[in-house]
Order: sequence, then structure tokens, then C-alpha cells
Amino acid sequence: MINVFTESVKIALNALVSNKLRSILTMLGIIIGVGAVIAMVSIGMGVRDKVQNSIASLGSNLLIVTPGAASSSGVRQAAGTNTTLTLKDAQALAKEVSGISALAPSVSKQYQLVAGNMNWTSSVQGTTPEYLEVRNFGVESGSFISNEDVMTRNRVAVIGATVANNLFPNINPVGQSVRINNAPFIVIGVLESKGQSGGGQDQDDTVIIPLTTAQERLMGITHIQTISVQAANDEVIDQVQEDITTMLRARHRLTGDKDNDFTVRNLASVMATAQEATASITMLLGSIAGISLLVGGIGIMNIMLVSVTERTREIGIRKALGARYSNILMQFLIEAVVIGVVGGAMGIALGVGGSYAIASFAGLSTVITPLPIIVSFGFSVGIGLFFGLYPARKAALLNPIDALRYE
Repeated sequence: MINVFTESVKIALNALVSNKLRSILTMLGIIIGVGAVIAMVSIGMGVRDKVQNSIASLGSNLLIVTPGAASSSGVRQAAGTNTTLTLKDAQALAKEVSGISALAPSVSKQYQLVAGNMNWTSSVQGTTPEYLEVRNFGVESGSFISNEDVMTRNRVAVIGATVANNLFPNINPVGQSVRINNAPFIVIGVLESKGQSGGGQDQDDTVIIPLTTAQERLMGITHIQTISVQAANDEVIDQVQEDITTMLRARHRLTGDKDNDFTVRNLASVMATAQEATASITMLLGSIAGISLLVGGIGIMNIMLVSVTERTREIGIRKALGARYSNILMQFLIEAVVIGVVGGAMGIALGVGGSYAIASFAGLSTVITPLPIIVSFGFSVGIGLFFGLYPARKAALLNPIDALRYE
């Protein structure tokens, strides 16, 4: 049985080699289909990972509380545009809501930065030491702001990598002086680089100073613009969100059907929504590319039907010499499967190469995993078998007498 199978494979390969151009054209649909599926799925998974990493870089189990979204003359204000949150709100949440591992109130505004003869415009964040943990930042050199800096309104600053590169291109920024809105600050640290966020914003283009310094010495305000809350784990994040909403409504005396004058965003929910969206996109891209596999399968069936017609006399001779129905059926099925296997292997090479090319030249992130390769290759073999079945059965059912008479 093994010898018969091996001989059938050899005959199938010889048939493909003897008609090289026709064989390549037959396999082209399979090659393009498998390559397209791998490349499209790798793009979709790359986009998914990029979105997930961007959201994760903001902080784990993160809730963001912003003022606003209150009804004003029938129009709902954008979140963050109102002044309804105070430092006392943040302190009350940290003290009374269970399940919170860290909390950081903050304010921010764009300011002109000047260091020597260099200048740069960046976002200045006034916050507390907990911001480092809550928003998943790290300090590359120097130190971060301390509680003492917040209590004494010290004029110290921690700058991002982009700000450091533009203001202090050739020297260590730590210990240097920088003017923010014409007020002198001492740089005490440089943050580790985080790159771009999911929205394309440069997370390294930032300056962090003590919250009280920002409120009283720069902006002249008493309210806060954002409260970043880190839940203890993903199991309690929904309960923490509900408790924050309940407490803030009580503190702001919002009773009955009154709308909230704040917004609580759950980035875990945002992550889940993003995963669903990118999964749908990946499935769509893979499905569109998979149509090429069906087209390739139809091509295999067409060529196999032509092959049956061309080899009618050969089939008649083999049957006259004792070949059974199963022998002829297996011979043509093997030829169809070989086309699928060879085409699938070439398609894998095309898909993997195309994914790397897209990542290099188009600037898109791609992720290659074994699953789409295995699935697409399995489909190519299965399609070869499925679409080769009818021509193989047709060949096996030929009457040997009629086949020998065929011209």
C-alpha cells in the first residue's frame, strides 16, 4: 500500500513538472490565497497589539475621572471642560472607596519652555507622586516629584524624553534650569520613553511638576481636571467605578434624575471594546483574503477536468491492465492534493515575506503567529482535496472500453 501511494505521488509530481506553466497557473490562486490570508491576519493582529499596548501604557486597571458632561442650557458639555472636581474630592475617594490601590489628581496646560537658547512648547502636568504608578511611568534618570515637593509648592520638574531631546540635546538635563511660562524650575528627573499613544499623541512630550505648584504658581486655579484611579485588580474595577460615581454624586449633591457633573471612564472597558473591534477587522481581512482560496480551488477543479480529458486513453490502459476504481481515484486525488500542498507551501513563504515587507516599507505593525499559517495551509490542502474529488471520481468511473477508443 505504501509503495502504491509513493508511486502515485511520483506520478503526480511528474505530471506537474511536465506541464510547468499550467501547474503554476493552477497553483497561483492557492498561493495568493494563502499568502493573502497570512498577510492580512498578521496586519490585523498587529493593529490589535498596537491598540492594546497603547491602552495598557496608560496604566493597568485604570479609571479616569474628569469634570464636565453636565447639562447646560440643554447642551451637554464635553468631559473635562467644567470645574466641578476639587482636590478634596480626590482625597475623599482615596480615603473612603475600597479597592483603590493608587490615585493621582492632576491638572494640565500647554506652556512655552525655555532652556538657555532652546525653547519648546509642551504639556505641563501638575500632579502627585502617585501619578508615576497609576499611569505606568518610569524614571530613566534622576528622581520623581515627592510629597514634600507638593506640600511646599517646589519649583521642580520631571521631563519626558522628547522635551529632554529638544531642550537639552547634548547635556544631562538633571540639575539644569528650565523656564515654564517665565517661571524658573529645576529639572530633577527624566522619564523613560513610552512612545506614541493609540491616538497618535507623543507620551514623551510632557513635563510633570507638583500639583500645588501648577495650581497656585502657574495656573491660578483651585479645581483639578483629572483624577486617575488605579483599581486593585480587574475583578473590582467595575465596583470601584460604581462607588466613585455614588460618592461624587453625594459630594456634589446630585439627587434624583440630575445628570452627573463628571465622567468616569473605564479603560478596561475601552480595552475590551478595542479587542472586539480589532478582532472583527482581522476576521474581515482574513475572510476577504480567503475568497482567493476558493477561486484557487475552482482553478484546481478546472485543470483536473482538463487533465482527465487529456489522459482518457491512459486511464483506459491502466484499467485494462487491472487498475481498480480506488487506484484511479487515489491517483487523481493525490495530484489535486499535491497542487494544494505545493501551492500552500509557496503561499506561506509569500505571506510571511509579504508581512515583513509591509512592516518594513509601509510602517504598519504586523504579528505573525502559527495559527493562521496552519489554518490557511490546512485549507489549501482541503480545498485541493475537495475540488479534486469530482474530477478524480469522473476519471475512476470511465468505462475502459470507451476510454481506449477515445482519440
